[in-house]
Amino acid sequence: MTFDNLNLIAPILDALKEAGYSTPTPIQSQAIPEVLQQRDLLACAQTGTGKTAAFSLPIIQLLQERGDKNQKPKKIRALILTPTRELAIQIAEQIDIYGKNTQIRQTVIFGGVGQSPQVAAIRKGVDVLIATPGRLLDLHGQGLIDLKHLEIFVLDEADRMLDMGFIHDVRRLLKIIPTERQSLFFSATMPDSIIDLANSILTDPVNVSVTPVSSTTELIDQQLYFTDAEEKKHLLLHLLQNELQGRALVFTRTKYGADKLAKFLNQSGIKAEAIHGNKSQQARQLALSQFKASKIRILVATDIAARGIDVEELEYVFNFEVPNVPETYVHRIGRSGRAGVKGTAITLCDETERPFVADIQKLIKMEIPLVDNHPFITTRAANREAISLKGPVVVVNKVKGHQPNKDNQGQKKKKNYGRPWNKNKKSEK
Repeated sequence: MTFDNLNLIAPILDALKEAGYSTPTPIQSQAIPEVLQQRDLLACAQTGTGKTAAFSLPIIQLLQERGDKNQKPKKIRALILTPTRELAIQIAEQIDIYGKNTQIRQTVIFGGVGQSPQVAAIRKGVDVLIATPGRLLDLHGQGLIDLKHLEIFVLDEADRMLDMGFIHDVRRLLKIIPTERQSLFFSATMPDSIIDLANSILTDPVNVSVTPVSSTTELIDQQLYFTDAEEKKHLLLHLLQNELQGRALVFTRTKYGADKLAKFLNQSGIKAEAIHGNKSQQARQLALSQFKASKIRILVATDIAARGIDVEELEYVFNFEVPNVPETYVHRIGRSGRAGVKGTAITLCDETERPFVADIQKLIKMEIPLVDNHPFITTRAANREAISLKGPVVVVNKVKGHQPNKDNQGQKKKKNYGRPWNKNKKSEK
């Protein structure tokens, strides 16, 4: 199948050809015809499968064919709600590419920057508004955004919306926008909470799912390393310096952890930048552009900041800390293995995180292959039975110049902070 088979209009087809796109992805080939028929849509597709084009191409066509009824300035007729600034910018860039030969105009609004330029763009008139929830509701509350003419509503990355606590904002928005509208609902995973939200938004929707719920692509080589929490940064550094070549996106749970790890890597001679919610939009975009251009090798990110990052041929994704929500693992490793290019996802797991790995393996219905011959698999980390392992784990020689903790080899122990492997022993001072 080609895009010519999807009943797209000539201006869009010409733009696609100019951009080098000829064959639609599975989510695009299934979703586009349904959206063009003005059906509500419930779509499940993991990251990197072409979801943005799946909704933006038919939206551009529908609005172009309907015309703007000579409204001057243009009124907002389509709203795309997305959880992060990075993803909003990415969607806007793609709509510019697909709609370059049409009269459809878009703008993007998000928090963390001054509102004046965004308000000015809206006042000039736009057909499509791409927005994050907070800034959208803020500007609407100020009377600066009119959504009465809305015809199409898209909720993108719905599962991440819930993870980030935007559910109340979404429900507030639903009371503002017209009830007579076409609604499109996209999510990488479909837990019960997402299904409940979809039912409150959609009317007789078409269901489209191109991969099993919460599956991981076969293009990603998944690896699991056991070590102690205090050894993780040294294991990461060892892998980057001695075994791996290329760029890596490294996930941490907290903003502080991202900054601390990036500082450690830079001090160790590896160029790294951290991105998270406390960074300005300008700083985040600069770090991302430098990462894409390979001017920095490592991008350390929190889950919220990384959503929407689309880097071609990203070699490695690291779970420096194992996510406690299994679906988050799928989102993270989906940053690699995109557009048919193979990637590697490496998870560093300490003792306290083993239950999280068990939950992930249950979700993805596979055991993550264990790498048991690295220099930082201390005896304590090797001899636990929290996750099924085939055969004994071998403790290999340590890296020269670094001596990991050896709790059960007579070395003075650190204080016990309630870790499960020491729960029956008194801590030493």
